[in-house]
Amino acid sequence: MTFQLSDDTKTILLLCAVFGDRNVKPLSTSEYHTLVKWLIGKEMRPQHLLIPKVDEQAAHGTGIESSRLEMLLRRGVNLGFAVEQWERNGIWIVSRSDDDYPIRYKKHLKEKAPPILFGVGDRSLLEGGGLAIVGSRNVDKEGQEFTRQVTALCVRQKINVVSGGARGVDNIAMEETLKLGGTVLGVLADSLLKKSIEKVSRKALASGKLLLLSPYHPEGTFSVGAAMGRNKLIYALSDYALVVSADHKKGGTWAGAEEELKRVRPLPVFVRVKGNVPEGNRRLLALGAHAWPDIEPEDSLKDLLTEKSAAEHSPAVRIFETANLFDEVGEPVPLPEGKTSRRDEKIEIAGWNLSDVPVERPSTCVSHDVTDAVKKEEDATISVNKADALYQVVLPLLLNTLTEPLSSKDLASLFDVSEAQIRKWLNRGVEDGKVKKITKPVRYCRNEADSHSPK
Repeated sequence: MTFQLSDDTKTILLLCAVFGDRNVKPLSTSEYHTLVKWLIGKEMRPQHLLIPKVDEQAAHGTGIESSRLEMLLRRGVNLGFAVEQWERNGIWIVSRSDDDYPIRYKKHLKEKAPPILFGVGDRSLLEGGGLAIVGSRNVDKEGQEFTRQVTALCVRQKINVVSGGARGVDNIAMEETLKLGGTVLGVLADSLLKKSIEKVSRKALASGKLLLLSPYHPEGTFSVGAAMGRNKLIYALSDYALVVSADHKKGGTWAGAEEELKRVRPLPVFVRVKGNVPEGNRRLLALGAHAWPDIEPEDSLKDLLTEKSAAEHSPAVRIFETANLFDEVGEPVPLPEGKTSRRDEKIEIAGWNLSDVPVERPSTCVSHDVTDAVKKEEDATISVNKADALYQVVLPLLLNTLTEPLSSKDLASLFDVSEAQIRKWLNRGVEDGKVKKITKPVRYCRNEADSHSPK
């Protein structure tokens, strides 16, 4: 199917796409955003840049070199050839000015949403959402089998699978889903055209079961930068995300999950916790990720993921809207819409009512407030009530991390607090029946027998 390109989209392609003369550098996403802000201020649209002298005004108003803008906008002939070639290969183009540009990208990424997207397949799938399944390239057999089990569950419950097509977890998830007749949204960092003409892709595209999407040139080759940029697009197109395997502080899987969890309002990110999982999986729990739940055949996966993420990261738990509860450096973050700072506010955390606890809801990032509170508690200068409130905030995250036995030293490292402080919380958890202490050697795990533990 051929889609008529709007004048705005043609202009954005001229400004941001790679084709024709490679001596002129297209605008980056941030440069385009600067230009858009200027256009809005002048009550103009991108197509107005084709009017004589407007590009000069834009260059003056944005700081973008005038000659560069002029050269980009003069590529009309080359653009015509490029568009014809793309459409001949079944590739469609959508820009941020188009009505069918993914709303999820605009809401989730805002000014970082790509100006141009290239795609193959049913465009209606752009708003379909689904479960993002990602992981490292060198996933072990246990992780591979887990990936197949999850994709099979998604197919049975008609949940779209979103992934990146990279070797390892991504590719297994996509291929297994298509083999079982499910629907896949593939966000690619390179080789869109090549991927679209593969045998398995052609069949799925024809049946409406596959959408391939990329912000990069359809014939572009792999680069680390493109792969990193692709990660945020996977998350933004999804309702939930599952990290099957992640190496700690290494590789695109870790970087993508960490970036998402550091957002003010992150997507619910789940990690595989059972079996022989990499260290990165456990570390992501400390950053705010959720443990992938045990699922019975009769369970609704969507409902279970929604309930689990809401319970463990309710507005009260995510008061501070930050990724790592104990980072020492952070910028002030505004409170969620409609929230105000006041004392004696009723707070409910994972089923506990703290209305009797006088606690002030911080208006700044947790990195300052909680770290300060920890230090005060260790100096014995914090009140009992505030110490209790802090414990109630930390407990759900602590239980979420203790899916397998860990030492107090390991936990202190994960939460970036002193071992003395973590032991206070652990001992309190043991007293409350939430945490189980194991000896020889001393380790701690979640008390599964406690029915009141957050699910």
